Amino acid sequence: MLPTGVHSLTYADDARILRTSRARHWLAALVVALLAYPAFAGPYMLGVFTHLFITLMAVYGLYVTVGMAGQINVAQSAFVGVGAFATAKLSGYEIHFMLVIPLAALITGFVSIFFALPAARVKGFYLALTTLAAQVVFPIIILALPTEWLGGLVGMSVEPIRMGGLTLGAPIHFYYFTLVVVALLTVAAFNLKRSRFGRAMIAVRDNDVVAEVMGVPVFRTKVLAFFVGSLFAGVAGACTAYFLQFVTVASFTLFASVWYLGMLIVGGVHSPLGAILGVAFITFLQEGLHAFANTLMQSGASGGVLFALTSVALGGCILIALIFEPRGLAHRWSVARTTFQLWPFPRN
Repeated sequence: MLPTGVHSLTYADDARILRTSRARHWLAALVVALLAYPAFAGPYMLGVFTHLFITLMAVYGLYVTVGMAGQINVAQSAFVGVGAFATAKLSGYEIHFMLVIPLAALITGFVSIFFALPAARVKGFYLALTTLAAQVVFPIIILALPTEWLGGLVGMSVEPIRMGGLTLGAPIHFYYFTLVVVALLTVAAFNLKRSRFGRAMIAVRDNDVVAEVMGVPVFRTKVLAFFVGSLFAGVAGACTAYFLQFVTVASFTLFASVWYLGMLIVGGVHSPLGAILGVAFITFLQEGLHAFANTLMQSGASGGVLFALTSVALGGCILIALIFEPRGLAHRWSVARTTFQLWPFPRN
């Protein structure tokens, strides 16, 4: 729904993401706010936003695999871990970070193909089990390899990012670094649906039999969906490695994969805006619950019990969101925007 007087004269105008000047102004205001935010925030909040940006990169990958291609993936954390370990290994050879990040993404994408090949031939519950195998196998392989290869149980240190004479180490440095990376991935995620490959994935998701009859290579599209989704995960893993300066298998668990999927479902599976809203909602809700638990701990309450209850409360909030808005926060945002554009006229 567009405001009165706004219409398209060409297909290019109709396919634009920002179709009104008001939308472009709001986007410009958001960019200015994000760029100016470090001037008003402390190191802790900069770390929270950096973690949010990295999480959003991984959830973008799930949006491609799950939202666009309809392929369930519960191993996104493992693919993020592959990118992190690849970054740690490549950084040890003193390769420039602008080469390390795309190389880590490609390595993650090629690793995902080994699991995408069998996963592309099954559906539903069996597809979930196939991707779950990737999450289970990942730590087993890392721990089974010689320690000098990928660090084993101890983990690996990561060389910091160096840009000229500057070494990125302060929270503000990582904030701006991850902000630039997630901005590039956001442009890619929003434009992917408008590409030929994006339309092929949507056709396979809606009805793979009809898509194959229409000439869409279903098997290749499903495999490429895992590959492209894992590219996003590889970039997220590289940023995680540079941010933490150390990687271990304990950082990439099944629990994290479930949270990634939960964020996408809460925000809205079929839209990159859903990934943004879901990650923001869960991250800030989690931070708010933890802050509330810290306040109660200062009053003498048991810390372990409180933080366990915050996890339960967070899961309950996700269930409530799914019950009352199963199509995600992106749909609720669309409804609110349409209502605002039609005001003061009634919708019926």
